[in-house]
Amino acid sequence: MGAGAETEAETEVIVIGGSYAGLAAALTLARARRRVLVVDAGERRNRFAASSHGFLTRDGDTPAAIAGIAREQVLAYDTVSWHEGRVEAAAVDGAGFVVTGASGARWRGERLILATGVVDRLPEIPGLAARWGRTVFHCPYCHGYELDRRAIAVLATSELALHQALMLPDWGPTTLLLNGAFEPDAAQRAQLDRRGVTVETRRVTGIDGEADVQLADGSRLRFAGLFVAPHTTIAAALVAGLGCAVEHAPHGAWIQVDERRATTVPGVFACGDVARAFGSVTLAVADGAMAAFGAHASLIHARSAVAA
Repeated sequence: MGAGAETEAETEVIVIGGSYAGLAAALTLARARRRVLVVDAGERRNRFAASSHGFLTRDGDTPAAIAGIAREQVLAYDTVSWHEGRVEAAAVDGAGFVVTGASGARWRGERLILATGVVDRLPEIPGLAARWGRTVFHCPYCHGYELDRRAIAVLATSELALHQALMLPDWGPTTLLLNGAFEPDAAQRAQLDRRGVTVETRRVTGIDGEADVQLADGSRLRFAGLFVAPHTTIAAALVAGLGCAVEHAPHGAWIQVDERRATTVPGVFACGDVARAFGSVTLAVADGAMAAFGAHASLIHARSAVAA
């Protein structure tokens, strides 16, 4: 079945989310000749970025190109079907699960893989969101190299900004904009000094130009790029409806999983950014494959136990 499939009354594995993790999970299961339904709302986390970096063989390609090639390859398998739309609810139903889409379609599956990703919540500073993915980033491994060792800023949203500020001098001269988010102690100041990081205490009032920072006193600092750790949110209602345990940190939440990406709910697996504190395309693909391994193994175990 292809991209036009509207419903799948019953299948073996339902994958919610068709970005990199979900696509990797679907591909792995398809190659195990399992029936898979992917339900995708078309909102990849990195859709705002002009290019994606660090993923072998696709370094510098657009996110849409990478996902498009992957989707085409996944849908070449006749055991995979695809529904474009948002999932409104998922619930345990006997030995399996029922998933309900925004369109009203309902599907039943024996196993469920959550690859829903996260939503980034940025500080409400004028000009920041408009530059997200262009000159405002969260991952230096993904975007730092292209800044060509020019001046870089880190906008603090919590004490976690210290970690970013200590990393970024490898990519260019770095300024930490505290913006009232936290106050480094003496030991932290010493670390920043040793890395050559400039600390700016004046409040940030806006971002304009390439990634220029406007300060409360009217001053302007010019940067090639700005890094910020957004607060991430997950599909809380969906996760709560299933009963999956969630881990929390100052920068957001993610679903608790084990090494096979199994959640605390039997039969439910999670992968990609929804199931880890920090991510990348490479990690998402690896997570998706691991979730598929776990789901496949659990299907084998369940059926061999019944047969016994």
